[in-house]
Amino acid sequence: MLEGSILKQLVTDHSSSGRTPLNFGVYYKNTLVALCHALEDCILGSEGSPLVVTAFQRGKWYLQEADRYAAIAQRARQVAIMAAPDAGFHSHPTSQRQNVALVDLDLDDPVSQEWHLIILSPQYTAMVLCQELSPEEYGSSGPPENDLERKFYGFWTFDPTLVEETVKLAIAHIGKYNPPLQQQLSQHVDQIHQARKSLTDTQNEMGLDQTVRRVLDYLQDCRQNLLSGDAFNLVEDLNQNLTSNELQAFLRMAQLVDLSDPVNPLAANEVSSLLEMMGQLLDLPAWQLRRLRLAGLLYRIAPSTGESPSESAHDPLSPTESAPSCPLVPGAQALRIMPRLRAVATIIAHQNEAWDGSGQPASLKGDQIPLESRMLGLVSTFQQRLADLRFKGAHQDDINPLLSQALAACQEEQGQRWDPKLVEILSLMVRGLQQGLSLPSLPARFSLATGLLNVEDEPAVLPSQMLSS
Repeated sequence: MLEGSILKQLVTDHSSSGRTPLNFGVYYKNTLVALCHALEDCILGSEGSPLVVTAFQRGKWYLQEADRYAAIAQRARQVAIMAAPDAGFHSHPTSQRQNVALVDLDLDDPVSQEWHLIILSPQYTAMVLCQELSPEEYGSSGPPENDLERKFYGFWTFDPTLVEETVKLAIAHIGKYNPPLQQQLSQHVDQIHQARKSLTDTQNEMGLDQTVRRVLDYLQDCRQNLLSGDAFNLVEDLNQNLTSNELQAFLRMAQLVDLSDPVNPLAANEVSSLLEMMGQLLDLPAWQLRRLRLAGLLYRIAPSTGESPSESAHDPLSPTESAPSCPLVPGAQALRIMPRLRAVATIIAHQNEAWDGSGQPASLKGDQIPLESRMLGLVSTFQQRLADLRFKGAHQDDINPLLSQALAACQEEQGQRWDPKLVEILSLMVRGLQQGLSLPSLPARFSLATGLLNVEDEPAVLPSQMLSS
């Protein structure tokens, strides 16, 4: 990372404060174009007037997007664009709009090597923060001939706290060139921050699922263009990069659910770790452990509604085998947009079934419930109960009594809500944790998550997947 760049400043601030490391990945330009277009288009459908701060490297890249930014400027309270100046950079009509400000970067400014899109409003926040690889980082082959195969290092997120932190760094950098604009942009940030504080969590998260769907649509359209043409030399690499970002869209959506929960902000990571531990004790194959990890990371996207089951529809996981009856659970249906997540969607959709058949959404009973769904339901409930106990006893140093209490509540429900054999496995896990056993280590980063999606040869999620006697 270049010293003085916004990306480097953000990393330094996080490292010095001991906060959770940021999730970085390498992105091809064709992926970033699709991703940024999706996030930008969401401005047109969102409420409120966002502040938009961008870095385009050079003015010629801005000129390619200037017509789009005319529409964005109509909805935005202010647009600030950083780029090294090129011919025509200032003469485009969009640049003449009152609420569009151009910032000419010095050619040796490290930000001129960065690609940023920062969107901040009370109801909608999103950010892409990337830096192009240097010629040395490309290796012996050097930079690619095709512009869309250029590589960038960074990340993207919906996290409003992180977006606000970054936009302040960007505004401070703008202040080196234009102090009055810095002051104006800072006032916008303060106003947005105050407006956001007055919103409920539901209002803050409103529309995020539509944003994720839009991101997926753009990435899938980009894939169709990629596979239908012959202009690219790195088709497989580019395709994998698109797939990784499709999964990231869901993972970041799930991450926001955790971030908005003051009682249980670590739910996804802890449930994934517990599922992996249970799967290892059951001696499940690697492919099953892999999709259990994904189900654990994504399970909160489809929470239980407590409502009556809707009309059932079968999930087309296999042309020759029938899947469990699967009513249209909205969060799980969203996952099915991505074919490789259909098995995970089935696991999540049936996490609230009960061993005695009284659960939802399909009233499956006993071994009719897919094994992975039984595991997810039990583990996620145990983890939530443990989180509630930890929150109530915040100053309690010894977690062992809390583990026992959470386990006891699950044991009381075995045979009715839970598979008795899985409760036995959970009790073994709790004893291990009380004796100092660590949960399986899951990587904090998921920027390049395609390793979790090698599912081409995996079987469908079926009720015949039972515990052996």
